[in-house]
Parts: sequence; C-alpha cells; structure tokens
Amino acid sequence: MPDVAQDAQVGARLRAVRLARRMTLTELAAASGLTKGFLSRLERDLATASVAALVRVCDALGIAVGSLFEQAPPGQVVRAGEAPAIAFGGSGMVERLLTPRGERRLQAILGEVAPGGGSGDERYALPAQVELALVLEGALEVRFDDGATALGPGDALTFDPAAPHSFRSLRPDGPTRVLWVLAPALPDDRTPDLPPGARTPGPPAPAPHDPEEPA
Repeated sequence: MPDVAQDAQVGARLRAVRLARRMTLTELAAASGLTKGFLSRLERDLATASVAALVRVCDALGIAVGSLFEQAPPGQVVRAGEAPAIAFGGSGMVERLLTPRGERRLQAILGEVAPGGGSGDERYALPAQVELALVLEGALEVRFDDGATALGPGDALTFDPAAPHSFRSLRPDGPTRVLWVLAPALPDDRTPDLPPGARTPGPPAPAPHDPEEPA
C-alpha cells in the first residue's frame, strides 16, 4: 500500500502557501521545529510527514489541516469510488473523505492502514469537539498521554480530539480499515464563493529567495 495516494499529495499546496506567506524554508523550519531538508523533500512529495508533523507545518503557515483536503463532489451522496483521497500525514495509510462539499456539522474519513502503519509516534491534537473511531476490519491501537486502547472489528472509541493522541495498526497481515468521524468538521480556511462581479484578491507578491532552496 502506498504511504499516501498519488492524487492526495500535498507538497505543491504547502509550497504555494509558504510562497504566498513570503516565508523561506529556513523560516518555516524555525517556526515548525522541523528540519529545512525534510521540509524541502516534503514540498517535493519526496517525504511523508507524520500527522503531528503535518499539523505543525500547517500551524506554522497559519492554515488549517482541513484546507489540504480535496473536496468531495457536491451533493448529499458520495458514491463509492468518488470519495477523494486526502493526505492527512502518517505512513502506510490511504484515507478518503466521505462527507460532501460544504458539510460542516461533521466529517467522515475512511482510512486503510497497512501493517505497522499509523499516524506516527508523536501525538497530535485536532480542533474539533468530539471524534469517533470505528474499526471495520483489523486491529487498531489509539494512544493517549495516560495510556492506550486496543480496538478490534466492530469496536468504537469516542474521545476528545483536542487531547494529544496517535494511532497505529496492530494487524500483522492485511489492512486495518477505520471509519473516523469528527464533529464539527475540521476548518478548511477556504474562501466562500463570491457573487458575480465581486472583487477577488490579486496575485501574491513574490516570496523572498532562499539561496539554499533547490530550484
């Protein structure tokens, strides 16, 4: 299983936001606590970030993690095969957004985690009020600062997503499939549609050149 589905790569999006913010890789590295080399590889989709690292990059850029998600087709029904793959960090994972465009009351994500895959060792927090993890197949461990909970098929865990946590597959062979539900949906920072004739922002000013950044 690939670490992140090809159509869910976020490197170019992160780079575009950084340039729009007029930040160099050196500045982003200092703000996020990650190395400049790692960030350079991440922007070129040559590295995979843990969920916690991706949250730190988004925080340093001043954007919501949800803004990196591809939007599902409009309407109330998201058909099988049409749910967009999203890059939510971690390794050995493919995740797809099941809730339609514009649904802010909740957000449902179907995840498939390969053996040994997961969010990464570093714990992370999300800006939502409640989160539910329902294991459809396989075995999952969700870790908190005060302990860990192992889940099997049919088990559901409801918890506060603002509490630092991480997760990993416990299945030694075959994928673990998990339905994640967040309420409300993660903020996505997207600008709402403007009425006809409304002004739109002009192009961002050029970012300062970083002499150590690869072309």
